[in-house]
Amino acid sequence: MADSENQVDQTTVDRLPSDDDYPATDGHAVRVLDKALLGGEPQRVGRFEYRYDSGAWTWSDTVARMHGYEPGEFEPTTELILSHKHPDDLARVKSLLQQSVAPFSSRHRIRTTTGEIRKVVVVGDPVNDADGRIVATRGFYIDITESSNADLQQSISDELQVIVSHREVIDQAKGMLMAIYQLGADAAFAVLKWRSQELNVKLSTVAEKLVAELPDLLNAHPAMRAPIDHYLLTLTPPKTSNDP
Repeated sequence: MADSENQVDQTTVDRLPSDDDYPATDGHAVRVLDKALLGGEPQRVGRFEYRYDSGAWTWSDTVARMHGYEPGEFEPTTELILSHKHPDDLARVKSLLQQSVAPFSSRHRIRTTTGEIRKVVVVGDPVNDADGRIVATRGFYIDITESSNADLQQSISDELQVIVSHREVIDQAKGMLMAIYQLGADAAFAVLKWRSQELNVKLSTVAEKLVAELPDLLNAHPAMRAPIDHYLLTLTPPKTSNDP
């Protein structure tokens, strides 16, 4: 989830009134991605926000109830939230708390205050401040524990597969830019994001085009690939004219 449609001012979106004709998440108007994931009752979905700068969490009433709390009963903290993760999923969920310029999604289990195990899908987007710095992640929980609606399960699975496939091609494109220009991962992602905004197309589309077409450009002169061929065969950089 890092496309240009996610670059809108989320504060503005969150303040839009809900329309009774459409599903909503805790009273907030639903974004494009929400509509793709929603298929059941609105109470199955709740919002959250995590601030990297202060470590503060915000839960909607629905997310509180998913964990077994009444709204306002407890102030969510990182320690409290992690204590509700299933032990087998804990390490993976902890890794999602690291600051990232890219959206994320996770399917894992939580343990409620009564010990009940519930299955959730969590999807988050990065939040920028006025200077363009990543200061938070904001998104929603979807409780899929008792879904008897096969269409809902399938729509969630299909959408997550799209998210994963987009993430894969974006990672491929990042890797190409990192190797060619000797960039770090964040810098390579920033290049893709810049081209996406300049061209006004989805970031995943830019990544797909780069992955599909860049290899042909690099193969235009086979002799240029010889040092790489040598390295793959020997795992030793080829000597240059300046080597002793």
